[in-house]
Amino acid sequence: MDKVFIEGLEVDTLIGAYDWERGIRQCLQLDLTFAWDIRPAAAGDDLSKALDYAAVNQHVQAFASAARFELVETFAEHLAASLLSEFGMPWLRLKVTKPGANPAARAVGVEIERSQP
Repeated sequence: MDKVFIEGLEVDTLIGAYDWERGIRQCLQLDLTFAWDIRPAAAGDDLSKALDYAAVNQHVQAFASAARFELVETFAEHLAASLLSEFGMPWLRLKVTKPGANPAARAVGVEIERSQP
């Protein structure tokens, strides 16, 4: 299985379980890995057969901009479902990191793997 990845994608969103968090946009860091057969794109050097990183980035940024969740877990689940639906990849891994959420740690977050039903 081939994998395409985007690491360190930063998005601003409204997220948090505490009242003070819900009024400010916070930065989340995302690492995304997708199952994607790269052979058709590579055979003809054809971007139209590749997973379009720019389109994925735009989708993720738009999702994050509109999102209003309390939990990083909920953000991850909804984003994963949205990506699977929009781009049709068979599988993805998504790591969502929330820097500064715990003063004793560099960051906290979740990492999930999801596939098409």
